[in-house]
Amino acid sequence: MLKMAGILILAGIAFAAGGPWLLWAALLASAVGDLFLAGKPARWLLPGMGAFFLAHVFYVVLFWQLGEGSGWSWPVKIAQAALVFGGVFYIRWLVPWIEAKMRLPVILYGAVILMMGAAAIALPGAYGLVTVGALMFIASDSILAHQLFCRPAGAPPQKLASYAVWFLYFFGQAAITLGLILPLA
Repeated sequence: MLKMAGILILAGIAFAAGGPWLLWAALLASAVGDLFLAGKPARWLLPGMGAFFLAHVFYVVLFWQLGEGSGWSWPVKIAQAALVFGGVFYIRWLVPWIEAKMRLPVILYGAVILMMGAAAIALPGAYGLVTVGALMFIASDSILAHQLFCRPAGAPPQKLASYAVWFLYFFGQAAITLGLILPLA
């Protein structure tokens, strides 16, 4: 519930600051995902993933809108390619660990979060904090996926990994939020 409360506060800040509706909608969808995953993650994993999928769709659309006309550059395309190829490699490595009924949802979720990251990388330099936040979000979900699917059944979560997931997720969302509303101030 603490993660959800923090994200709801960020959504409130984004709304009060006049941030784009896609930003606070993404934060609200993330809070719903947190609510689903707060109880019994195994039972509510798919609805939680669905809520986060929607959050990433909002971010993709927002980042594409903000990045329109930012131009084409080799460093951006190389960074996008590195993210996407690295992400595809990670998902491909992860798939054998995932039970059959979860494979397609995980692959689709992986695709949308990689699209979100690639869109963030293409943002103009003034949105550097947003790009860092998006990459932190991806790192958080990568660690979480490893914890959910690769840990032996019944094994307790690793504390350091759990703290890293929370830190990267919350502060990634905070960086995205601040990176989008500070220019409005």
